[in-house]
Amino acid sequence: MIDFITSALAFVLALSVLIAVHEFGHFWVARRLGVKVLRFSIGFGRPLWSVRRGADQTEYAVAAVPLGGYVKMLDEREGEVAPEECHRAFNRQSVGKRFAIVAAGPAFNLLFAVLAYWLMFVTGVPGLKPFIGELEPDSIAARAGLTAGMEVVAVDGEAMPTWGAVLESVLPHALRQEPVRLTARDGGREQTFTLALDQLPSDVSGEALPRAIGLIPYRPPLEPVIGEVMPGSAAARAGLAPGDRIVAIDGRTLKDWEDLVLIVRDSPGRPLTMLVERGRERHEIPIRPERFETEDGPVGRIGAGAWVDPAAFEGLRTVQQYGPVAAVTAAAARTWEMSTLTLRMLGEMLVGRASVENISGPITIARYAGATASAGLAQFLGFLAIVSISLGVLNLLPIPVLDGGHLAFYAVEAVRRRPASEQAEMLAQKVGLTVILMLMLVAFYNDLVHLAG
Repeated sequence: MIDFITSALAFVLALSVLIAVHEFGHFWVARRLGVKVLRFSIGFGRPLWSVRRGADQTEYAVAAVPLGGYVKMLDEREGEVAPEECHRAFNRQSVGKRFAIVAAGPAFNLLFAVLAYWLMFVTGVPGLKPFIGELEPDSIAARAGLTAGMEVVAVDGEAMPTWGAVLESVLPHALRQEPVRLTARDGGREQTFTLALDQLPSDVSGEALPRAIGLIPYRPPLEPVIGEVMPGSAAARAGLAPGDRIVAIDGRTLKDWEDLVLIVRDSPGRPLTMLVERGRERHEIPIRPERFETEDGPVGRIGAGAWVDPAAFEGLRTVQQYGPVAAVTAAAARTWEMSTLTLRMLGEMLVGRASVENISGPITIARYAGATASAGLAQFLGFLAIVSISLGVLNLLPIPVLDGGHLAFYAVEAVRRRPASEQAEMLAQKVGLTVILMLMLVAFYNDLVHLAG
């Protein structure tokens, strides 16, 4: 219940901030260019709160449905305008001014991402040092010559202080399926290896990419001791509790937590007997792992997490941090990389080379919001930046209804020296609305599938 409340609050906070930033872009530029703003609203539907301010008595409102917002400007197409104010109507402005006002929303989202990343880098991003864990023999990293225990020093010549930095640098190359150079240290000696990412299968999902490449972080072996039990899970029904040490399963002695995971994963729906050490006593506890369907087939889960000794990870923890000036360059570079990556992913989905399963809806976004908010300020800032970039890039797509659709019409108007006909705009709006509704349905479907899984 606490996780649900955290996710809900973090989701509403994140969405409200990003919507406010987007709409403020339209609002701020419109005001600077002399256009009268009638209403600035966060959310749709019935206003929960509103106030009027300024010489124009602009209404500032917070509405009931927090899944968007809008800036209502004076416009002769939407109502009668007093003759003395016609020069302040949006529709009377030049193509250049209208273009600037509409483009300001997505632009402010991208600028906000730079700010969020800047704050993230200045405060510091905690992470694990990039030591490579066990490698699958047929992984791309293993074929390139990398071995377990090596520390990744740089990607394409750029220093890599954490695993997060390594994965974020390699991911764009993986999506483009182009080779990338990794410099790794083994003892005191550094070597450069080339990962042949052009050999990656085209249907590998984003979450599976690190394992497919072979970039799995080293983690100290975890003891087979229960650290947490999920309510309502198979482990809870069997009576397992935090602190229980699993000595054996069906007579097979466990060396570490990984042994337990492998046995459970390979036993979906099959009854098992665990030999559990609780204090000074040992008990045999029957348990039946729940069956979950995945892309690779059914797997078993019991809903229990391992106990982690903080001291075991002490030497692996590090922080990626920049000074205020260096953080500006890093933040701008990260925003550019994530923007182009988002466009690349959209293009791959459009031509069928990437799955539409990568489209996330509000439920998945809320879960990520809650998880990052719980993880710390740096993680939440990174989440805000990524979602802000997504909003900015998506709104620039030339789809009617979105800002990019309006910009496309203005570009046509600038070339033809006259606006498109009302009939053409109406038809385009209907097509755009259909596309948006289809994307929303796909996103909600993906959310429900992820919840069921």
